[in-house]
Amino acid sequence: MSCKPYRYFHAGCLVLLALFCFGGALYAQKVPAPGSRTIIDAHNCYPYFEWWYDRIDRALSTGTPVSIEQDLGWYTDAKTGKSWSVVTHGNPIEGNEPTMEHYFFDRVRPIVEKALREGNHGDWPLITLNLDFKDNKPEHLAAVLALLRKYQGWLTTAQKGEDIATVASLDVKPILVLTGEPDAQQTVFYDQLAVGDRVLLFGAIHTGDKDPQASPEVIGAEKANNYRRWWNNPWDVVEAGGQQHAGEWTPEKMARLKALVARAHANGLWIRFYTLDGATEKELSCNGWFHGYNFGSLAAARIRWKAAIDAHVDYLASDQYELVGKEIRAESHAAGLALKKPGTR
Repeated sequence: MSCKPYRYFHAGCLVLLALFCFGGALYAQKVPAPGSRTIIDAHNCYPYFEWWYDRIDRALSTGTPVSIEQDLGWYTDAKTGKSWSVVTHGNPIEGNEPTMEHYFFDRVRPIVEKALREGNHGDWPLITLNLDFKDNKPEHLAAVLALLRKYQGWLTTAQKGEDIATVASLDVKPILVLTGEPDAQQTVFYDQLAVGDRVLLFGAIHTGDKDPQASPEVIGAEKANNYRRWWNNPWDVVEAGGQQHAGEWTPEKMARLKALVARAHANGLWIRFYTLDGATEKELSCNGWFHGYNFGSLAAARIRWKAAIDAHVDYLASDQYELVGKEIRAESHAAGLALKKPGTR
């Protein structure tokens, strides 16, 4: 099959700032409270080998706020014994993959430095960096923590206190870093810090071993603490069997989605759902997207994008960055919310 690079002609699409209405007045919150905005989460936003190197540019073209997922693997050179972290979907890792510093931090530098000069206009964090570690080797986690410390002035942080159950306020900066639920990550990123140190990234609550069709109270039993501040979900917690077995969207499914979101927000957590695609077979093949995340048609995906926005999902993950960004913008217009153009403050 002949494939040309797949592009949507929506480079100017924005990701909205979806604000709540309190007492009849709209306002932007300094801290992104759960439910205060829905943003596109750019799934697998990195190259595979030499392919799709423009994914981060596509994600950033949607405007800010935006979330960017980076998968990380630990590579050891057999000849030198030197090891380092690379952006990759997993094995085989060859060592020529980009580092996160080059692929992500160098690319967002102009955005972050401009934001720091101009100050927080109520839209920070502008970028959520969503880390998906393909291993939890202590040396890998330590290396990533060292990299984040290098960019600490860019990052949203909290102070570690005596008690993890006490949720400290966030010092909001242009970037927020989220990571997964493994306890090994908490050990390095939180437990080993001294009291008074800054927490640089925030983990997800434990849900991996639970029945995806259990009640929201069972799946989302944990409340936010000083380290774990979000809830990450595959779509099969909403529709049994996930995207490939979704069928028709029904009022019962919408009620399930809203109940999950309400549970997260009541527990002080941001909530993410992954990965909602509606693509043709050619689009899947030409763009490196996965069948398991595909609803089979754009119409089927779009109705779920709209549902997620209506339910106030915080992070809506998709490979179709531009189209989801456009959908969020359209829904925000319909709700009468003011929008900003890319690059404006």
